Amino acid sequence: MTTDQLTSVFETFRGELKSFILRMTASVQDAEDIVQETYIKANSKIETFRGESSLKTWIFSIASNLAKDLLRAKKRWPENATDIFREAALKNHQFFQEAMQIRQTSPQGNFEIKEHIAFCFTCVSKSLPLEQQLALLLKEVYGFSVKEIASILNQTDAMVKYYLHTSRSRMIEIFDHRCSLINKQGICHQCTELNGIFNPKQKAQEELVKIEMARDAQNKNKEELFDLRMKILQELDPFESGAAELQLHHLEHNRQVMEKYLDEKE
Repeated sequence: MTTDQLTSVFETFRGELKSFILRMTASVQDAEDIVQETYIKANSKIETFRGESSLKTWIFSIASNLAKDLLRAKKRWPENATDIFREAALKNHQFFQEAMQIRQTSPQGNFEIKEHIAFCFTCVSKSLPLEQQLALLLKEVYGFSVKEIASILNQTDAMVKYYLHTSRSRMIEIFDHRCSLINKQGICHQCTELNGIFNPKQKAQEELVKIEMARDAQNKNKEELFDLRMKILQELDPFESGAAELQLHHLEHNRQVMEKYLDEKE
């Protein structure tokens, strides 16, 4: 394969790769850096690609290893990370000033509850062990098979199935406890709270009925609700949506808050 051929194929899934790394790292800069480094590394090693997997699987493997190298030394986020972020945001006037400026001036400054559901998943999934988070994203959001994930993670099919079962079960449990959109006893109301801040004239309930997960929460079991949450992630590109700039600003705030929080816990 030539460099031109690699570049042509790489560009067909660059957006997917970038969103995957963003959801792993919660950092726009890390996502951009790792995507670029992945391309450079793939190009330098293209002669080693034997076609035993698809080129996309091979490239996601390179990117996953780079992400693991970056994240392995970092502590995982706590399950209550969104509570920590909310408390920090309420004390940060500059954060809200910047956010409102984006909301008022950017074509990607909308606040959309559906986008925030995907955003929330990014934060909460960082509480999973690293390999489990990788496997879950690769399977449930980016559609890789168990065999492809085993190749990407250099694991057996059986171990990947274990990662998927454990991570999926844990995320279902966390969201069932926390998310008020799927459980009336849920303790997290941030989607509706933020809708009230950024869309004061727009009723949150009217927005929620547009989201299948929230609309059918009483009629579906926990597994089905999780699948609907994954469908939202599959359909959203965090860099291209009408809410992208606002949500990425929010994510960068959360990343900085969490780095400081974890440093202080040491």
